[in-house]
Amino acid sequence: MPDAPARSRLATHEVTNQPAPPDDRDLLAGDTPLMEALAREAPDWVARRLAPLGREAGSAEVQALGEAANRHPPELRLFDRHGRRLDEVSYHPAYHALMRLAIDHGWHAVAWQEEGRGGHQAHVAALYLLTQAEPGFCCPITMTHAAMPVLRQSPALEAHWGPGLLAWDYDPRVLPAMEKTGLTFGMAMTEKQGGSDVRANSTRAEPLATTRAECSGDGWRLTGHKWFCSAPMSDAFLTLAQTDEGLSCFLVPRFTPEGERNAIELQRLKDKCGNRANASAEIEYRGAWAEPVGEPGRGIATILEMVQQTRLDAATAPVGMMRQALVEAWRHVRERHAFGRALADQPLMRVLLADMALEVEAGLALSMRTARAFDGAARGDADEAALARLLPTLAKYWHNKRTPAFMAEAMECLGGIGYVEEAPLARLYREAPVSSIWEGSGNVICLDLLRVLARHPASLEAVRAELAPARGRLAELDRALARLDADLVASPEALEPRARWLAQRLAQCLQAALLLRHGPADVAETFCRSRLGEEAGPAYGVLPSDAPLTSLLARIGD
Repeated sequence: MPDAPARSRLATHEVTNQPAPPDDRDLLAGDTPLMEALAREAPDWVARRLAPLGREAGSAEVQALGEAANRHPPELRLFDRHGRRLDEVSYHPAYHALMRLAIDHGWHAVAWQEEGRGGHQAHVAALYLLTQAEPGFCCPITMTHAAMPVLRQSPALEAHWGPGLLAWDYDPRVLPAMEKTGLTFGMAMTEKQGGSDVRANSTRAEPLATTRAECSGDGWRLTGHKWFCSAPMSDAFLTLAQTDEGLSCFLVPRFTPEGERNAIELQRLKDKCGNRANASAEIEYRGAWAEPVGEPGRGIATILEMVQQTRLDAATAPVGMMRQALVEAWRHVRERHAFGRALADQPLMRVLLADMALEVEAGLALSMRTARAFDGAARGDADEAALARLLPTLAKYWHNKRTPAFMAEAMECLGGIGYVEEAPLARLYREAPVSSIWEGSGNVICLDLLRVLARHPASLEAVRAELAPARGRLAELDRALARLDADLVASPEALEPRARWLAQRLAQCLQAALLLRHGPADVAETFCRSRLGEEAGPAYGVLPSDAPLTSLLARIGD
């Protein structure tokens, strides 16, 4: 018989009524709305190519990599042991493993290597899945993907940098670009005094050549600071600086053409609320060597080619995060019992999770339709190009506004255990606001919406054409569209204070129309009634009393 001290160390209870430890999941095969969206929007090869990624991203091994990359955030290394300046960021091996998962399979390059043939849809669907492994590392994947349209504006730069960008080989070594097997790109735009108002940037670019005609060969020197530099260990950065012609775009490599470290000093890493696996830095250009990109004085127009791509990714990532949180909550409530029955059988819980499932499905539909517009634009389809100009703005705004509250509800499904860092929901909750802030916060995005409506009326006509096939199918949508039609003829002065409402309602109507045209009737009708009907409210978990909960919940999967 054990002595008293030994007995005191024995377990006082048996662990029961808790979900089983997570195991391997197939994030593609288990996601019915995604499989349907791919069948509807994309060529057959996209789903086939995504199949291994779905299995890998959902594996317990890769999920553990995401947790480790967050527990061990990047560290700044300014100097080596002998005092030589390094200006490097050290990442945990888990981060590098996740980068290899994306880049070694070409998900950063697929949009351009299969452009016009479903490449953008493949990229967006892959990002949706990769986000469910870990959202933070997706930032450098997005940046690298999105750099290509900017490089294309300078054929010499595209020829020099494009092959490395498109290479399927993650190479984290700190070496000159031409000595590496694959390259990544970052971005550095905003400054302390201006933020989103990049026209207030003070960084100055001076040509090294004696005449402007010689500048492309001899380069420029940049002097100034950047308040946020995304992915600071990238091989090159796209940035903005003032010239005599005005604000211009430049490519700043990590190494000069002579193979020396460029004069880019890392001041500190941001101590962020979330997005911890990814590094964001404050930097100084101290006469950093750079090459001009695009037309002098048109830096904003040049870099907007990149921003348009990153905004679509910033619209997709929150949908992937919501999907991950939904599945985590659904798994928990099916295995957890309270008050004599499983949480998944409790009426209020069923309504809440069915409502959350609707939000994910609508967001996925809009993201995939936007990606199809990008591919259509690449083929020269004018209507698709007009849609591609407007849809990323709407989707980025609305999907990100819906995400923080979604994460809070998912945490509540788990109760106290959902609030601790051992569960992924705490990490997702901290991550939720970043895509809303990145590439233009809510007000900036809404003002951009008004700008597009004013300058590109073809975009609004393309949206109306996209909505037209759904008119007459459901009273709630018809009433919402009639109100929109009346408001859109108002003056710009009258629209600006209501731009958030306009962005929200346009996004919701597009989601509703897509679901009515392509989704199951139960999903489409319940979405319209709960978002556009008389009982619509701001909180999740409010559905019509006759909502088909069983069929909605069945679409979450295992």
